Amino acid sequence: MSAAPGSQSFDPQEFGTVGAASACPACVAAPSAERLAQMAQPQHARLMFSLPAVHCAACISTVENAVQALPGVQSARVNLTLRRVSVEADADVTAPDLIRVMQGVGYEAHELDPGLLSATETDKQGRDLLMRLGVAFFSMMNVMLLSVAVWSGAEAATRDLFHWISAAIAIPTVIFAGQPFFKSAWAGLKVGRLGMDFPISLALVLASSISLYETIHSGHHAYFDAAVMLSFFLLLGRYLDHRTRAVARSAAEELAALEVPRATVLVEGAEVVRAITEVVAGDLVRVRPGGRMPVDGVVESGTSEVDRSLLTGESLPVFAGPGSSVSAGEVNLTGPLTLRVTAAGKDSSLHRMADLVAVAESARTKYTTLAERAASWYSPLVHLLSFSAFGFWMWKTGGDLRFAINISAAVLIITCPCALGLAVPAVVTSASGRLFRKGLLIKHGTALERLAQVDTVVFDKTGTLTMGAPEATNLADHPRPAVEVAAALAMASSHPLATALAEAARAAGIHPARVEELREVPGYGIEGLWKGQRVRLGRADWCGGEGVAMTATYLCTGEGRARAFTFTDRLRPGAEAAIASLKAQGMALRLISGDSAGAVAALAARVGVADWTAGALPAEKAALVRDLTAAGHRVLMVGDGLNDTAALAGAHVSISPASALDAARTASDIVLLGQDMAPIGDALRISRQATRRIVENFGLSAGYNVIAVPLALVGMATPLAAALAMSLSSITVSLNALRLK
Repeated sequence: MSAAPGSQSFDPQEFGTVGAASACPACVAAPSAERLAQMAQPQHARLMFSLPAVHCAACISTVENAVQALPGVQSARVNLTLRRVSVEADADVTAPDLIRVMQGVGYEAHELDPGLLSATETDKQGRDLLMRLGVAFFSMMNVMLLSVAVWSGAEAATRDLFHWISAAIAIPTVIFAGQPFFKSAWAGLKVGRLGMDFPISLALVLASSISLYETIHSGHHAYFDAAVMLSFFLLLGRYLDHRTRAVARSAAEELAALEVPRATVLVEGAEVVRAITEVVAGDLVRVRPGGRMPVDGVVESGTSEVDRSLLTGESLPVFAGPGSSVSAGEVNLTGPLTLRVTAAGKDSSLHRMADLVAVAESARTKYTTLAERAASWYSPLVHLLSFSAFGFWMWKTGGDLRFAINISAAVLIITCPCALGLAVPAVVTSASGRLFRKGLLIKHGTALERLAQVDTVVFDKTGTLTMGAPEATNLADHPRPAVEVAAALAMASSHPLATALAEAARAAGIHPARVEELREVPGYGIEGLWKGQRVRLGRADWCGGEGVAMTATYLCTGEGRARAFTFTDRLRPGAEAAIASLKAQGMALRLISGDSAGAVAALAARVGVADWTAGALPAEKAALVRDLTAAGHRVLMVGDGLNDTAALAGAHVSISPASALDAARTASDIVLLGQDMAPIGDALRISRQATRRIVENFGLSAGYNVIAVPLALVGMATPLAAALAMSLSSITVSLNALRLK
């Protein structure tokens, strides 16, 4: 089987900005001067740590600045999604040194083995938050029922009994449900840092303490309902925020999973299985049909066809014979190959791609949400207002501690950042539900915000705008006997073109001819005997045909010239509608693919994209996205393959179809669940609506504070009234978010 002659071939050794290992035997045998210079330099170590307590942009800068200040540290990058920090440092910098530094600024840290990372930690945290949320909700309902009895006029002993029962429910609930806030606030307090969790914790403690004091002294008012209500709404905001992060996993880990851990090395003619870390440049490695290439190398012997769509996006397998370059991650399809290793392990193109993706992912987590930017000034203002109110009323009342603490607590509760905490998660959850019904799954908490800022959309071709499956186009142009022979040969092969040809013949009701002695010739095609005559289906040069300017396979029966069966890639449903919608919204559109120029040009003309690039390697796709970003554009990348992963991770926001490779799906912010691409246009429109709702929610929160805070400061709001006002603001924010549905 063959693509059209003249289609571009790609050398995966050219991948990346890092120089690929040379295939020259002399270069393989002797390290270059640059390599010797690198060997002479001090070795660096890469260390990774879990940071369970990080949750905002301020946490990122605090950790990174503290770690980078340590002598010997080259760089530190925090991945907020995974709550991890990756540190590049000199070999003499140890994990305990770094852990002490991070603990010194208030963050618990645990060393991780980069090769044994797991997503179970995130799931465990989600279950923990959900359990605490359930307990808070149950307690809130029961305490509110008891409070209704008090509000209805219960007096003396009856009122005290209800207060004590409320205390028995509320105090353990606050202690249990408030653990995420208490731990975070205490860790920051120990190092002199007051984050958003400090006023939250202080409000919970003060509301519970004042209520207990009033209960002990038979007071008329207790505010246990305020305390548990606070716990519930705060945990709800925290859980919604967690769910938007929980589904995201590191694409770099997925890429690492594609690396083959062992290779079959030829040692004096004998096959020896070795760990990939023990394979060095110059070794001979054997790869059997169906196996994934464990190393970058040059074919020494054997012929086959190689599926390199993961790395280059080429939609069809390519021929591999002596002298051909192959790359780690490609799949050997039809024949055994013996490779001379040029790069293995960390030096392979696949590993370099994983590094490229990891850097892009870390860079993207620098994005600061609107809520985090608001929080940077909100928390200090809350403390200032509360402590100022306490000091003023202590002076004004001549030292009435009880009255001053009540007002201080009311200010803390009424300014408690419930509405601020719900402003973004509530909108994201509502918009995510609407988009899910349209066939889009939002994976990242800031994806909608970033999507609303997009002005440029970059599409991959194969598997994205197209289905990545060839479709026969000219079956009816050939005589029926020729099609019957071609169908018989095609049914004996698993090559994508052969499979498509066989399916088209079956759909047309054509029965295969009787062909005997069928034999597949790796890298060339399949042959057999028909009526005593040798017939072939495969490459143009093997069948004696003249190439056509399309993807084709060729049939020679010995009767006249070889016949070309042509194919086109099937367009994904909704692709034209999505592009039309994006154009109508003023988006600039680009098409970039690793496929041949002819195939890319034909598709670009068909869907109406004027700006296209063919023959692009993975690093070139990532470079295009990087250059557009540097020029001030906000890029949406839509792709599906391993070769798109770095570009997906580096884009401002990214979308992958559900049929994409796992690594591409995990690198993207949004997953297209069905085959129809039309919802992509809806996603941009809804994202702009969602951003408007978020801004409106901040406006509602600000308006609420402008009205409520002065009332609390002058003593016109009790802690209970403050809790009710706070709850009203949270409900208003949630209802505004629901307008998206």
